[in-house]
Amino acid sequence: MAERKRVANDSSRLVSIITINYNQAETTRQFLDSARNLTYPNIEIIVVDNASAPSLTDCVDLSHYANVRCVRSETNLGFTGGNNLGMSVAKGNFFFIVNNDTELSPTLLDNLLQPFAQDERIGVVCPKIRFYDEPHYIQYAGYRPMNMFTGTATAIGYNQTDAGQYDEPGPTNFAHGCAMLVKRSVVERVGRFAERFFLYYEELDWSQRIRDAGFLIYYQPSATILHKESVSVGQGSPLRTYYLMRNRILFMRRHCTSLQRIVFYLFFTFLVFPKHMVSHLIAGQWIHLRAVWQAVAWNIRSNSMSPV
Repeated sequence: MAERKRVANDSSRLVSIITINYNQAETTRQFLDSARNLTYPNIEIIVVDNASAPSLTDCVDLSHYANVRCVRSETNLGFTGGNNLGMSVAKGNFFFIVNNDTELSPTLLDNLLQPFAQDERIGVVCPKIRFYDEPHYIQYAGYRPMNMFTGTATAIGYNQTDAGQYDEPGPTNFAHGCAMLVKRSVVERVGRFAERFFLYYEELDWSQRIRDAGFLIYYQPSATILHKESVSVGQGSPLRTYYLMRNRILFMRRHCTSLQRIVFYLFFTFLVFPKHMVSHLIAGQWIHLRAVWQAVAWNIRSNSMSPV
């Protein structure tokens, strides 16, 4: 990568805000209302309507919002495909990938753009994420490294009271899928989200690929956002169980060394898998039990049919 270099930070750079709507017209309307308060002037907002029924435009009059356009997909492309569709039509120098179940602070984009002006190696900048219902509690203040033997990575500060203990900006290991500002040039070099993930772990995979290409992922605590976590899927959804399990294995298949993969498979087979099976059996969660089996089976079939 090029050496550290300062570049001008000005409002002439277009930021494309990309968000996905899936049967959440009211949530998306609230998101668009909060976007009206953004102080950064040069934006376009792309709402990908991911096969919603009824469609977003039947529920929300988008003509009430400036610089907003809706891109409709007749099939549910998931988080990965939906954001990829949005990026494919975006015109901006930067792509702000953001959940529709968030509330944007007025100076969010101004603060997110600042690190790019300090070091051209920075490819992605993420804000401090706090919970909407409990705004004094942190959801994300950067990521710790991935344990390449267990397939786990934890968000720094998760569920801690925000007392300013994570107010130091700097590089971090992974971006958060809830909110990340990405340079167009990074996407042009690395590619978009891997659509095989569909939902969950996709930002970890993308972050790993971005870092492997020599870019930095940066945590900017002066930029803040509130997140209504798991509005779209739900914390107790079997769909969440399935994709978290499936994509944890998929991530490790894509990024582990041979030794790491062997250790992970042993760890998963003799600890993770039995633990989940027993916990769902005890709770009588038969749908979740099936989801775990399906997640493992998908990876076995996928691994035998084609490389990751």
